[in-house]
Amino acid sequence: MKIKFIGAAQEVTGSKHLITTLHGKTIMLDCGSFQGKGLETDSLNRNTGIEPKDLDHIVLTHAHIDHSGLIPYFYKLGFRGSVICTHATRDLCAIMLSDSGFIQEHDTVWFNKKRARQGLPPVEPIYTQKDAINCMELFIGVGLNRKFQIDSNTKVKFTNSGHMLGSAVATIEIIESGIMKRIGYTGDIGRPHHYLLRPPAAFPQCDYLITESTYGNRLHQEQKGAEEELLQIVLKTCVEKKGKLIIPSFAIGRTQEIVYVLNNFYNEGRLPRIPVYVDSPLAVNATEIFRMHLESMNDAVQKVMDTDPDPFGFSTLRYIKNVEESKKLNDKKEPCIIISASGMMEAGRVKHHLANNISNPKNSILAVGYCARNTLGARILAGPDEISIFGTSHKIKAEIFKIDAFSGHGDYEEMRSYLQCQDKEKLQKVFLVHGETNAIESFQKVLTEDGFISVTIPSPGDEFEL
Repeated sequence: MKIKFIGAAQEVTGSKHLITTLHGKTIMLDCGSFQGKGLETDSLNRNTGIEPKDLDHIVLTHAHIDHSGLIPYFYKLGFRGSVICTHATRDLCAIMLSDSGFIQEHDTVWFNKKRARQGLPPVEPIYTQKDAINCMELFIGVGLNRKFQIDSNTKVKFTNSGHMLGSAVATIEIIESGIMKRIGYTGDIGRPHHYLLRPPAAFPQCDYLITESTYGNRLHQEQKGAEEELLQIVLKTCVEKKGKLIIPSFAIGRTQEIVYVLNNFYNEGRLPRIPVYVDSPLAVNATEIFRMHLESMNDAVQKVMDTDPDPFGFSTLRYIKNVEESKKLNDKKEPCIIISASGMMEAGRVKHHLANNISNPKNSILAVGYCARNTLGARILAGPDEISIFGTSHKIKAEIFKIDAFSGHGDYEEMRSYLQCQDKEKLQKVFLVHGETNAIESFQKVLTEDGFISVTIPSPGDEFEL
């Protein structure tokens, strides 16, 4: 068989890895969107790397858009195979892909108005909300730790990876010429002490391993210290300066973590009695899905629930769906916390909150997750004096903070430790993906020094015989 690395090769978005077997089956590991590349993003996303109608299956490790976001586009272009994932991933994709389609349509309307003023022809969205809704008919939910037979020669097993709700390592068994070959694909690796989720579980031995390397050159700060740092930023911004704290946050996972930590501070009587707004329809819907999958929560959350049946709600917290209510937040003068998507600050309501609040020295912006290179979040964190948002330049006078400990990605020591579940002598090859140059090269060195053999960094488009 062959494997071709189409996306997330020496970068952190657009995860797509194509397996072609000797018996003619094509299986794509993840089907993610490229993000944060400006004008280049659109052309990269439209170049699928395969004729979608010829693709047989997609094995999906988790619901984040950089891993799932092009499934509706593949559907639009004729893909009618199966999308195999965990039950929680299917539930999350049902809302996330629909939201992505809505954003595509909305952004295209705005973009076409700009093109019309320039005398340029209109463009179509990559896919629509209807495409996203319709593609869900292809999804098959599979329980963790159960082998699912894709066809007579292929099986897949999902093992909890602890990265986000429903995320899993996919172990694919493929029989060719009477010989079984096992491919392990980690997707994104979570942390051993996640705020909400159970820790990553050991996955079955494989012959070939494809693993992420996002934080391949970094160590996270200690988590308890991060919680206290969050509280101190709240106190400084909302009590001392009487300003607004804007927290750009991924709607799925990160928002629920932040709310959970604030909920615990509220229960302890340490959170100031100020309004806290979760301003993201997607985050609101996602929180309901988290409530449906409380079996995935770790022991600490289960213990909190002994006395607090809702770890994602307290009296000063309000979830906002209506766009008019969202707009009214810009007129509020009193101190408050606004948690809004997206985490990389590239799209959604948070861009409006940034535009309206980033020039006020009373306010603060707190980044709580990874911002890929060239995203708005990365540009703000680089520390310029001003920034362009929606084509308008804004002076940056708000304080800018960053807390890494809320990351859903394991750091290099946590990833290295997790991969010890594999017998190195039985691994024929290790492929490193989903990492920018410095991180991926550093992690290659870490694994090689740790005894892993043949650790390879594929380039976009590279193909290997397995």
